[in-house]
Amino acid sequence: MDGKQGGMDGSKPTGPRDWEQASFKPTVSDWSPMPETAIYRHQLSLRTLITQGWLVNIITADHVSLLHEACLRGHPSCVKILLKHGAQVIGVTTNWHIPLFNVCVSHSWDCVNLLLQHGASIQPESDLASPIHEASRRGHVECVDSLIAYGGNIDHKISHLGTPLYLACENQQIACVKKLLESGGSPSSLMQLCCLRIQKCFGIQQHHKITKLVLPEVLKWFLLHL
Repeated sequence: MDGKQGGMDGSKPTGPRDWEQASFKPTVSDWSPMPETAIYRHQLSLRTLITQGWLVNIITADHVSLLHEACLRGHPSCVKILLKHGAQVIGVTTNWHIPLFNVCVSHSWDCVNLLLQHGASIQPESDLASPIHEASRRGHVECVDSLIAYGGNIDHKISHLGTPLYLACENQQIACVKKLLESGGSPSSLMQLCCLRIQKCFGIQQHHKITKLVLPEVLKWFLLHL
C-alpha cells in the first residue's frame, strides 16, 4: 500500500478540502483493514476508519473497490456508509464488473436500490457483465423489478447470452419469466428457446428429420434456420 495517502500512514487530511479530494480519489492498493470491515459488516469499524482518513475509493490492482466487495457480500449497511462518504458508484473492475452487477449476484435488493438512488447506471459497461441479465439468470426477481423500475432494457440482447427473458427461461426462473413478460418482454425469446430445445431433441446431425414433422412449411423452415 502507499503509505503517503491520506490516513494510510496514520495521519489525517489537513482540512475539509483535503478530505473531500482524498475521499473521492481512487487509489491503487493491496487489501487492508479497510476492505475487511466492508466485507464483514463491521459498521462501527468502517465509520472509525473513514473518520481517521482511510480512502473509501481505494482499489486493488484489478480495480476492485470497497463498494464492489460490500455489494458482492450483500451488506446494505456498509454500502450505505461508503456511498455517504463518496464511494464511486460506477467503478469498473478489470473484468467489467460494476457494483450494480455485484449486487445482482448477491441478491441484495436493498443494495440495488441504494445504488440506483445514488446514480448507478442501468446499462452495463460491457455485455460481459449485464446486471439485468445476471439477476434474471439467477432468479432474483426483486432485483429485476428494481432494474425495470429504473429503466432497465428488458429486451437487451447479448450475442452470447440472449435477452433477460431468454436467460430466465433457460434457467427455469419462473418468477423472473413472469415479471419480464408482465413488463413487456418480447415472447420471441420464448420462441427461440422452444426451437433450440426441439433441435436438441433431434440431435446435431438429425435436423433433417424436422422436415418429416407434420407442421406448416413455414414453421419447419423456421426450425431449420434458427
